[in-house]
Amino acid sequence: MPDDRSTVRTAGAVGAPAGPPLLASRLTPAVLPRPVVLRPRLARMLDEGVTSPVTLVRAPAGWGKTTLLASWRQAVTEADPDAPAPAWISVEAGDDSDRLWSYLAAALRSVADPGADPAATPVPDRAPRPDELEVLAAALAARERPVVLILDDLHRVTDPAALVGLEFLLRHTEQRLRVVAAGRAGLPLAVHRLRLAGELTEIGPGDLAFTADEVADLLTAHGVAVPAAAVERLRGRTEGWAAALRIAALGLHGQPDPDRWITQLGADQPEIAGYLREEVLAGLDPADRDLLRRAAVTDTVCAGLAVALTGDGDAEGRLGALAADAGLLHPDGGRPVWYRCHPLLADLLYREVSRLPAEEQRDLHLRAASWYAGNSRPADALRHALVAGDWTRATDLFVTGWPELAYDRGGRTGPVPAPPPAEAVSRDPELALACAAQRALDGDGDAAHRHLRLAAGHARALPEPRRSRFARLVAAVELTLARLADDPEAVRVAAARLLATRPAVASPAVAEPAVGAATAGRLDLAVADEPVAVRAEGLRAGTGDDADVRTVAGTASALLALDAGDLAGAASGFAAALAAARSAGRPRTELVCASRWALLAALRGELRAAEEAARAALALPPCQGWSAQLDCGYAYLALALVALHRDQPAEAEANLTLAAPANEEAAAGAVAVWCRAYLRGDEGDLAVAHRLLVEARSRWSGRGGELDGRLRAAEADLHSARGDVPTARDLANGHPDSAAPPLAVAAARVELRAGDPRAAARLLPDWSAPSSADWPLPVRLDAALLDAVLAAGSGDGRRAGRTVEQALDLAAPDGYRRPFTRAEPGLRDLLAAHLDSGTAHWPTVSDLVRAVEVPDGRGTPGVPLAALDEPLTERELTILRYLQSILSNVEIAAELSVSVNTVKTHVRNIYRKLDATRRRDAVRRARQLRLI
Repeated sequence: MPDDRSTVRTAGAVGAPAGPPLLASRLTPAVLPRPVVLRPRLARMLDEGVTSPVTLVRAPAGWGKTTLLASWRQAVTEADPDAPAPAWISVEAGDDSDRLWSYLAAALRSVADPGADPAATPVPDRAPRPDELEVLAAALAARERPVVLILDDLHRVTDPAALVGLEFLLRHTEQRLRVVAAGRAGLPLAVHRLRLAGELTEIGPGDLAFTADEVADLLTAHGVAVPAAAVERLRGRTEGWAAALRIAALGLHGQPDPDRWITQLGADQPEIAGYLREEVLAGLDPADRDLLRRAAVTDTVCAGLAVALTGDGDAEGRLGALAADAGLLHPDGGRPVWYRCHPLLADLLYREVSRLPAEEQRDLHLRAASWYAGNSRPADALRHALVAGDWTRATDLFVTGWPELAYDRGGRTGPVPAPPPAEAVSRDPELALACAAQRALDGDGDAAHRHLRLAAGHARALPEPRRSRFARLVAAVELTLARLADDPEAVRVAAARLLATRPAVASPAVAEPAVGAATAGRLDLAVADEPVAVRAEGLRAGTGDDADVRTVAGTASALLALDAGDLAGAASGFAAALAAARSAGRPRTELVCASRWALLAALRGELRAAEEAARAALALPPCQGWSAQLDCGYAYLALALVALHRDQPAEAEANLTLAAPANEEAAAGAVAVWCRAYLRGDEGDLAVAHRLLVEARSRWSGRGGELDGRLRAAEADLHSARGDVPTARDLANGHPDSAAPPLAVAAARVELRAGDPRAAARLLPDWSAPSSADWPLPVRLDAALLDAVLAAGSGDGRRAGRTVEQALDLAAPDGYRRPFTRAEPGLRDLLAAHLDSGTAHWPTVSDLVRAVEVPDGRGTPGVPLAALDEPLTERELTILRYLQSILSNVEIAAELSVSVNTVKTHVRNIYRKLDATRRRDAVRRARQLRLI
């Protein structure tokens, strides 16, 4: 064998007994591609990752895994030249236990401590026996420095047994072995165990994706200059995929119009197409590749749709594996899960579909149309029916589903349907309206108007009542166009025109329940043998339903009111439209109305009603997997507000995260930021809370109304809490609606905090007056509790107690806690005293006394003033709260469903820990310690 030590060396060459030859190239990283773009944020992630046992870098081909690890290893070595460089092993296909361990032995010896005896780390050159593993683990655990081992392309290990020994070492070396593994999918490590144990750092495609700044750095390194907007487009088109970016950077050299080249970048670029085929798709199972290809006719795919497209009952499992293992699909996290491909891969797959025979392509689109129609997604069904050229089905879908189309958000991608033949439009002018609606939803307003004009040319020949129905459909399409153009006045006019098409007297046919899109999808099979004209008239019998008109026009008006800040008008409008949508059987519009009404109810303080409406909206079948995340976001935002008022911060945070898609709209965005401001303020971070409140007001700027007043009131509260009384007064008083309850209550609180209770009492509005029933309940509760604190401060304890009880009566039905736990100093003492007054809310008050914060300097909020030598257990704290009542030990045992002996044992422990000899002393001592 030739002695070429640059490529091959024997095991002995790296300090082990003679054995099979080892390639030096597998023990050092490949030469880095030039130019290399430094990515400090990823280097920091790896620096932090190697403080735990395992760091996993997992992504499909071309995401820069190897480049990242090699450049990080080089940086680590340069930063500390005296320390051994992290060991490197490039895994190859076919490595069994013995072969992998021979390289592992060489790698571990290469990072021995300087001056250490090589025999101190006895590494076998083949798969070790259990006793050898224990010796090796002990040796590694005794090392001065942790050993960092990089395993590149670990997905090539096909025999999980090859890594059994490595996993043993990870468990038994006291974290002196740190493994950084990179691979594409199906890595044979105990990922779930490591994750649950907190011993795993994960870096995925989302982390590896180039940011806009990194894309700009890469282009600059390649000597390519493009405008900033083009950089952002390139990042969006590639989604930060490293391989595609490098190919693009090379392709941009010498381009006369780089901006246009980036705009047209797709899978028709030979290098990109070749890389995708050879590196991404080549190793897939044929069934998986067929699934991806067929799914490419849609923007996103779920299990049910995949089954419809492929006929493969195992499609759900295949989709999950392609997402979790291969990383080729991105799940949306919903239920059911919807998946999408990377845009360039989707482009390549659709190009493959477009080369299929025309009939096969048509069949795929018809399968998609039928599935969408049967699952309440008329916009998607209409698109695929038009692409397939099934003019009758497209017309029927539009005529039966127009109310659901009116509030679809559009924004789909894919092929533009070919215009229908003139004879089809002449026979059925509604087909031109269907095309207009579809082009409107795709954002092509000019094409939509052309189809509208074409349809109008045939309208005069229609007989009644079809002509009246046609006018209604025209008004609905015009409303859709106005809504998507974001033209409030045009929406108002179109909604009025649509309402004007309501039939004066509903005919029997019109009074029948409207046929929903799901029914339309099933009718394809049920009446397939009927003549086209008969089927069309049967489907259109319900389109004159008055409820449909009220649903669509009413929703349009309510949305305008919400955007203008008229919360009361929006609430009544959504309530009426919601009732009409349910009557008409329109779940899509029902979701639009119910989710927004839930948020408005939460803003009003009707927590129970808001929670029920939000959960009902989220339970609607069409909500799952739709392009309706924005509408669901309103429901989640309502639940976040409910959780905030009930003082459940973790639940509020979780729902705010789920509500994120709605944040792009002004009302939802302002409320979400407002919510976060409260949560940050509750944590004591007043600076961040203030910044968020300023952002919330900015999002709502210019709309005014009740929401603007409540945002100003919240900011005034925050300034007064920070001691900035002048700014707080300006915010509370310098507003046209300063007499409105939220601002008036805020102004009173400012004066109380400024040390002027008389001014506070003078400014505080009468929360008990009959007119206060129209206030938002959180505002009314704040006013009542502020009134109670003022009464107690003036020495009127009886009125203070009566006011607290009235506030508890108001709060109880909806489960309010936050107004009590985050109230003014002095309220806690009022609540504690209230326990002895015979309150009807004893369990609630007992719990509130323990939970209420102490912001007046007597202690840290939520923390007892003094610590016990031996803290009370959770069960002892529960029983301690019951000791405040008049319940006997037997009754306490019954309340807690435990034995009386158990209660007695806990009581004895409580007395001992509190240094008390009787119940009254224990309760007094516990209150002093703020345990209750």
